[in-house]
Amino acid sequence: MARIIVVTSGKGGVGKTTSSAAIASGLALCGKKTAVIDFDIGLRNLDLIMGCERRVVYDFVNVINGEANLNQALIKDKRVDNLYVLPASQTRDKEALSKDGVEKVLHDMADMGFEFIICDSPAGIETGALMALYFADEAIVTTNPEVSSVRDSDRILGILDSKSRRAETAGEPVKTHLLLTRYNPARVTLGEMLSVEDVEEILHIPLLGVIPESQAVLNASNKGEPVIFDKGSDAGLAYEDTVARLLGEERPFRFLEEEKKGFLKRLFGG
Repeated sequence: MARIIVVTSGKGGVGKTTSSAAIASGLALCGKKTAVIDFDIGLRNLDLIMGCERRVVYDFVNVINGEANLNQALIKDKRVDNLYVLPASQTRDKEALSKDGVEKVLHDMADMGFEFIICDSPAGIETGALMALYFADEAIVTTNPEVSSVRDSDRILGILDSKSRRAETAGEPVKTHLLLTRYNPARVTLGEMLSVEDVEEILHIPLLGVIPESQAVLNASNKGEPVIFDKGSDAGLAYEDTVARLLGEERPFRFLEEEKKGFLKRLFGG
């Protein structure tokens, strides 16, 4: 049975699409048949981060409308087996998504043997975002360590508890995970950012991963390659840890402390 996981947040620009791409890629690298769906109708970016934008012929809305089948629209990743991308439409509006249509796509994906379906949600609480979280079994709530971002994530937790299908049917609650992105321990020390403990205290959900602020994320996006493939980067390693925890492995959290500068670095201002 497929695990349907929405990557969501209340605020834009926190790294949802970067995280969706990295986590989906990491799951596929672990041998799990994985699909990642872009729910940001009209403003798609997932295909750019995944490096498959020139291969988009049919999209999510084409499948929902019966203009193409799922096999025609799914794009197989070139880097890793078991990974597929379902891009969003750039020409439709968000109302093009219907509950029946989305449910059929998810059901068909499960029938195709997908073990994980990652739903890359747009920010906020408009139609695309609500549709992305409605069918979720689990939610990765993505936030920056800033008050406004954390407050908006708290609102998303309320929506998961009230507007998901599990809530409507009085089923098991959606399992929630906290993913903290763009974390900078030096700025935490200076009081410019919330600490991991601060965010946990506000949201009260289990911590899945802490992704450090890193130039590697931007470099990877510009190359059209999920940052998890950059094995030498701290962000890539942090996403690797995040995927391992999602699969039930216990791993210590890294990159939470400010790097101690050696004598030469202090001397030369490195």
